[in-house]
Amino acid sequence: MRRRLGHHRQHGKQGGVGGRGLLLKLLIAVFVVLLICTLSLLFSATITATNGSNAPSEINVEKLWESANSGGWRPSSSPRTDWPSPPKETRGYLRVRCNGGLNQQRSAICNAVLAARIMNATLVLPELDANSFWHDDSGFHGIYDVEHFIQSLRFDVRIVERIPEIHKNGKTKKIKAFQLRTPRDAPISWYTTEALEKMKEHGAIYLTPFSHRLAEEIDNPEYQRLRCRVNYHALRFKPHIMKLSESIVDKLRSQGHFMAIHLRFEMDMLAFAGCFDIFSPAEQKILKKYRMENFAKKTLIYKERRAIGKCPLTPEEVGLLLRAMGFNNSTRMYLAAGELFGGEHFMKPFRALFPHLENHSSVDSSEELAANAWGLIGSAVDYMVCLLADIFMPTYDGPSNFANNLLGHRLYYGFRTNIRPDRKGLAPVFTAREEGQTAGFEEAVRRVMLKTNFGGPHKRVSPESFYTNSWPECFCQMETQNPDDKCPSENVMQILHSQLESENMDSEIYNQSDSVVSLAER
Repeated sequence: MRRRLGHHRQHGKQGGVGGRGLLLKLLIAVFVVLLICTLSLLFSATITATNGSNAPSEINVEKLWESANSGGWRPSSSPRTDWPSPPKETRGYLRVRCNGGLNQQRSAICNAVLAARIMNATLVLPELDANSFWHDDSGFHGIYDVEHFIQSLRFDVRIVERIPEIHKNGKTKKIKAFQLRTPRDAPISWYTTEALEKMKEHGAIYLTPFSHRLAEEIDNPEYQRLRCRVNYHALRFKPHIMKLSESIVDKLRSQGHFMAIHLRFEMDMLAFAGCFDIFSPAEQKILKKYRMENFAKKTLIYKERRAIGKCPLTPEEVGLLLRAMGFNNSTRMYLAAGELFGGEHFMKPFRALFPHLENHSSVDSSEELAANAWGLIGSAVDYMVCLLADIFMPTYDGPSNFANNLLGHRLYYGFRTNIRPDRKGLAPVFTAREEGQTAGFEEAVRRVMLKTNFGGPHKRVSPESFYTNSWPECFCQMETQNPDDKCPSENVMQILHSQLESENMDSEIYNQSDSVVSLAER
């Protein structure tokens, strides 16, 4: 461009027509400026269209009722490399006490099995610390199918229901487990050194409390697949809980599709999040008192917490979100929730938008469920109904083991559709609506939600938990160039069974006392 302008300057001077040359230069300069502005506007419009900030956004609701695109992946947690059977000689016994709610305990059980495998130890059936959280003493036997649990893991770990007594020289001796406090998110090395040393010294160790006591991210795909075998295959609720859950699902589905919503709007979560301002002064006082008694002191400002997505969605916000996505008032919904804080005052707007609301008590009025509505059985039924629902939506999947485990289970169950609200992205949209800016609200909601994942395979990025997304470790492809992703042979279970038999891992090994459960013969 400089050469062209220079050329005209010389031409004007040589022609002796200074005015005409100056005019020509000005015209060229104006043309260049206009050209640059036009190209800039076109480029800006292209970027805007790419980002979708002005482009109309539509969500195909009918497609959401179907499972997400698998991309050729299928769930698979079977071993893909050499996986020796549990050794004949145990290094000792591992006892654990799993604290927290049902799903926090579920993750802890997975970690306990893996810890026993890492140490070549015999796992004592995990204890569930139900009393402190649920005031429910059902225990492992009251919730899970123990026989199925032991049988499913017979190729992975030895499991007994209690530490057996030792009979020697006509005397009976009890093994007392040495109590040990495990560091949070302990690495594998802690179990193979400090924990194993105490196990060899005492014959048994007792890890309590046992919640989040083994690192989630482990650079060993086979260990991660063992976690999936425990979580998605071995941990099966007792037959009467499964039957009750299936009955509720059948009733709900008899009238078509249904969506399950985990409406996390209970006092403990609201107090933990520090989201007080939407409540009355009396309600705020209750929340602040609960927080002071149960959580560390911290200054929390509602607007700031909401802006970064740390506040649970209100029931009304959930309803507005779903209506903006295209779900109408005929949509059937199952609510999995504890006792909602604020009561009907907060539920009324949601019911107005979606009147067809159910929960386990309204669908099934059986005496057993009524007596355990807020206990482990009620939580287990909610879990199964949410797992089998056509769509699952957690309103707060932050520190929620229920939501996180379900998201992972539904992914493994066949990439079933999940709606995961981007609370940070939605915060300014809801705030604008509250300030009277209602024009374009639904469009803005759809644009935010179209950027989320609806249940298909996706890379796990921190802080997403392994229990929320076990891809790719617990998935495989039939046709792939990557050997790490290739599905194992179909007879892998026969191979493991033959391996177990060849090592003489039969019932005699496990039948050391009347208290030891036989694995090989089950």
